[in-house]
Amino acid sequence: MANVTEIAPDVYRISNYNDNYKLQFNQFLVKDDEPLLFHTGMKGDFPHVREAVARIVDPATIRWLSFSHFESDECGSLNEWLQAAPQAQPLCTVVAALVNLSDFAVRASRWIPKEEVVNTGKYRFRLYPTHHLPHSWDAGMLFEETNRTLFCSDLFLHGGEVEPLTESDVVGRARKAMIDFQSTQLLNATPYAVSTERLMRELGALKPGTLAIMHGSSYRGDGEKALLDLASVMKEVLGKDE
Repeated sequence: MANVTEIAPDVYRISNYNDNYKLQFNQFLVKDDEPLLFHTGMKGDFPHVREAVARIVDPATIRWLSFSHFESDECGSLNEWLQAAPQAQPLCTVVAALVNLSDFAVRASRWIPKEEVVNTGKYRFRLYPTHHLPHSWDAGMLFEETNRTLFCSDLFLHGGEVEPLTESDVVGRARKAMIDFQSTQLLNATPYAVSTERLMRELGALKPGTLAIMHGSSYRGDGEKALLDLASVMKEVLGKDE
């Protein structure tokens, strides 16, 4: 059974630990007039995630299904959710909609540029395109403006069956994970590109108070400093050959 924790007002972290990968896989549900689910999880995990969502809201009332980039743990069960929630619509970047979801999803997507705001009731969301950060051309980061929660996908990835929310050093954990991955086929999973530093500065300028992290503990604290520190670590570990 998934662990469910409220990590920010009306933001619930749904977490399953996969011992094969030594990773937590986390989805985030925002409870509002128009409920939003960030990350659907893999297709095979749909029953578990749906059961966890049902502890908080009626799964059929989900209005928005959002994710960073087209990947199985991000949106593998998207179509199962679209069938379970009749009013639900994918919310994604322009590239994701045109390149991937136009063929994959059983219902048309809503893509939004970063200038556009989606209101779900009490909360306001913007989706910032972050091409190739953490990876993939279609990537984006969702930001809730009211309580300043950044849904940052694979950024800050760290392993282990860790606590749901921490105020301690997630940058150090992420650095360790990057180094550990150097001996595996996941070495180049997160590229250090010419735009990486700029995008990390732009995300830091949002001054998030909570970082909703897909793999590992979410973080509450100075999100701007954490993002800028992570940018330095990424340059050190991933940008050695740049």
